[in-house]
Amino acid sequence: MHLVSTAAGPLGGDDLALDLVVAAGTTLEVGSVASTLVLPGRGESSMLITAVVGEGATLRFTPEPTVLAAGCSHRMSVRLKLAPRARVLWREEIVFGRYGERPGRCHTRFDATVGGRPLLRQEFTVREEALDSSPAVFGGAACVGTTLITGPAAPPEALVADGVAVLPLAGPGTLVSALAADAVELRARLRWGESTVINGPHQDQAPEEGRPR
Repeated sequence: MHLVSTAAGPLGGDDLALDLVVAAGTTLEVGSVASTLVLPGRGESSMLITAVVGEGATLRFTPEPTVLAAGCSHRMSVRLKLAPRARVLWREEIVFGRYGERPGRCHTRFDATVGGRPLLRQEFTVREEALDSSPAVFGGAACVGTTLITGPAAPPEALVADGVAVLPLAGPGTLVSALAADAVELRARLRWGESTVINGPHQDQAPEEGRPR
């Protein structure tokens, strides 16, 4: 399934919601035909995605990046509920503004549970002037992205490469986090991290285009 937007947006003041239900034993792949461009308007815009993945079901959620245009104020929320044997690959990519402009403001929140037990609680904000440029936050990066993977066995310990980290979670899952100078580099780093989870943590098993530079 591909998400299609007929115009740029959301605009400030828009409240959007997407509900996904993946029945037990089925598979759903969700993408998008283009990036999401968040634009300023009257007030804050919001996007809430709720997904329920049944026993033995698989969800692959890999839309194109969200671009934060200058002046926007946006809130992104994900509520992911997994059955104990559900499998998911959920990728999110955020680009800090269009070419040559500073980004608007965005607050993201991600909540994932497995069998009713917490798996991942994560939130961060883009365009906090006092924090964004810190080496401990975004530094000089222009993009940030994460991928949550459940199903394959997590690596026994964290893996770190240039601009990307692969972190096993306390529950049955792995979080890949990456920063990059542009969207192409970000996608490559995330795919490299994803491949270490799916194919194993050997560098020579990762596809060449997936290796971080």
